[in-house]
Amino acid sequence: MIPGTVSKTTESTVASATSIRVATDVVVVTGATQIDTIQPAFGGYHGQFLILIPKDGSIILGATGNIAVGLTAVINRALFMVYVKSLGKWIINSGV
Repeated sequence: MIPGTVSKTTESTVASATSIRVATDVVVVTGATQIDTIQPAFGGYHGQFLILIPKDGSIILGATGNIAVGLTAVINRALFMVYVKSLGKWIINSGV
């Protein structure tokens, strides 16, 4: 981020499922199916920042796939995550 400028993010909406694919910075998640795997953009060849926002209700993020620590993502609260290529996992920062 550069002080005095507006950061530009891209946004999409994805239905919750056991595995979802993200290709934007901000993802609004509909539905209530538990998410165990989040496929990073570009096949995971790079690190990636991600903001997940549950829209319809709380969503469980399970740790059986590529999410390092499972938790319940709360409706209308931003969940900040980063994909760490060397770990092959999404690391959750906040949003509970």
